[in-house]
Amino acid sequence: MNIFPRIVFVLLGLFIVLNWGLIMAGIIRKIIARLGMRRGIKVFQPYINLIKNYSIRSQLSHGVMFYLGPVFRLSGGVGIFLFMPLIYGSDYWSNFSFTGDLILITYFMFFGMLGMALGAGEGGHPYSAIGISRGLAQFTAIEVPMTLAILSIAIQYQTLSISEIVAAQQGGIQNWTMVTNPLATIAAMLSFLGAMGHSPFNVVMAPQENPVGPPTEYHGTFLGVLQTNRAILHVIEAVLYMNLFFGGASNWGVLIIKTFLIYFWSVFVGMVFPRFRVDQSIPWFLKIPLVIGIAAIVVFII
Repeated sequence: MNIFPRIVFVLLGLFIVLNWGLIMAGIIRKIIARLGMRRGIKVFQPYINLIKNYSIRSQLSHGVMFYLGPVFRLSGGVGIFLFMPLIYGSDYWSNFSFTGDLILITYFMFFGMLGMALGAGEGGHPYSAIGISRGLAQFTAIEVPMTLAILSIAIQYQTLSISEIVAAQQGGIQNWTMVTNPLATIAAMLSFLGAMGHSPFNVVMAPQENPVGPPTEYHGTFLGVLQTNRAILHVIEAVLYMNLFFGGASNWGVLIIKTFLIYFWSVFVGMVFPRFRVDQSIPWFLKIPLVIGIAAIVVFII
């Protein structure tokens, strides 16, 4: 496909992913509210919040890096999207995926977190350093078992191309990585809980402790950028796990169903378990998921 039609389909795909992320956020919050015997927000409330924040102009000044933090965060989410194949077998929805794109995507997953750390470092909140240390420490712990799971499936399929990994899973559920490599799937899905930031791993913002974190330090357009990234990132990370472990998607309907179920896994756990302390959260990822990730590699090496 020529470059200009591809760019058009990439932008269209980004539009679809953004809107699905906003709709899914509204649906999830509605479900959580109903389980708590509350009415909850309107499903389209994320759209209202986004429009409201983009219409507000910030009057604060904390330095250049403070403003670049949300930009870096959004760049990380969009960067993952640009190199993520969305629909298996479709040249239109393969984005800019290439051989070895899995390595690049793992780098982008950490890029946004580092950008936010630099931005929060120039904020005016006295507890910014606490949030930075918590966020980077926990995310590093999350990446260890996730990386082991990726190495395991790379050894299994002898490739680092997401498209080739999806192709190897075609032919039925029995060919999905979930079935052929359950240890890697378990390690990755446990890491996914921390990546989504729901309880019990929402130690960065810690809403029960202090009113801190990006929703407090950033407002107006900057908060709108963060909300845009969250909508994109939650969907596209679910797409990554779908491609690696659950057979990919042959059309947009399958993609929407699978990403909702994958994302709801983290929401379900968050509704059942209370939040960990920092000294509980980080060691947890370096125990159970780490051991399972190592076992996943050993099985295919032997």
